[in-house]
Amino acid sequence: MKLFLLITIFTFISYISAFSQEVDNNNSISGVRGVWLTNVDSKVLTSREKIIEAVDFCKRLGFNAIFAVTYNKGYTLFPSKTMKQLFGVEIDSLYIGRDPLQELIEEAHKQNIKVFAWFEFGFSTSYQLDGGHILKAKPQWASKNVQGKLVVKNGFDWMNAFHPEAQNFMLSLIEEVVTNYNVDGIQGDDRLPAMPSEGGYDDYTIALYRKSHNGNNPPENSKDPEWVQWRANILTKYLEIIYNRVKEIKKDVIVSMSPSIYPWSKEEYLQDWPTWLEKGFIELVCPQVYRYDIEKYKSALNEIVQDQVSKENLFRIYPGMLLKVGSYYASEEMIKEMIKVNRNAGLSGEVYFFYEGLKKYPEYFENEFGKNPLTFPNLRK
Repeated sequence: MKLFLLITIFTFISYISAFSQEVDNNNSISGVRGVWLTNVDSKVLTSREKIIEAVDFCKRLGFNAIFAVTYNKGYTLFPSKTMKQLFGVEIDSLYIGRDPLQELIEEAHKQNIKVFAWFEFGFSTSYQLDGGHILKAKPQWASKNVQGKLVVKNGFDWMNAFHPEAQNFMLSLIEEVVTNYNVDGIQGDDRLPAMPSEGGYDDYTIALYRKSHNGNNPPENSKDPEWVQWRANILTKYLEIIYNRVKEIKKDVIVSMSPSIYPWSKEEYLQDWPTWLEKGFIELVCPQVYRYDIEKYKSALNEIVQDQVSKENLFRIYPGMLLKVGSYYASEEMIKEMIKVNRNAGLSGEVYFFYEGLKKYPEYFENEFGKNPLTFPNLRK
């Protein structure tokens, strides 16, 4: 009788546990509904009043996370001692006398919305400015291609993501934010940690390669698989350093990344992000599944969830969806179809690029999401 009772109790507890897990993973209960907030093509960060308006808008539309640009165009959107010391410029000139990051955190937290500090520019230094003020002050940081020229890709100028000084610079910015601000997380993207695969032909990296290759120079073919993997491994190790440092400062701050689609991410920008996830160096991944056609979106997403991410890590995947860029807006039908694809893949949310696109469909988002708020999931390890 006692044995039967114990078996019955155990079975009931197991059932309740399974049911609770199912409810927790249900879209109506737990998930990330995020949006990227930029300082390009948007005026939100230009005043506290606009920040309050934007946060209220996000709350009404059912969003629970804002990924706020913190570093862009080679300047910070918070007063930075690192920037002041290295480059003599404490903050982007548009925000002198204010602290947009602090203002956003204060207002978002009032509405129970998480804030992630998004280091958008990463290891890029400028756009069509021959390296800009960063490489003018630190020419030894420049990333070089096989011809020995500055690496420029899609108009963006790059520093060498393998150089210890450049790595310490980016790490110092992250440390400042995690130490001084009540952020819920930090985020890199397709520029952090990243570098175009055309790079790596500077003196520092060549010498580093020679040490582990019997004095041989790296291949002239920048897409050589072993050469690509060797450089990608350096960035993986650097991300481990970032992750550990963030956790040393504040263990509850989430480490998030928004890389390009794999394997393109590794082939073009040395981002081996499935390995990052497998090794436990990221807790929230928002791969940029930016597609203009629903079948292409479905194909790209299915590759991620079926081939690139283990079932154990699937709960960390919240795809980046393209809502607006330039004059392009995703149609309401496209948005619905992408969300449907996400749910069919077992994903309970997504992150939208970017905030200004929400304004085109406020009624849709409010009816779809605003009336079904999500609890932000426990992603911390």
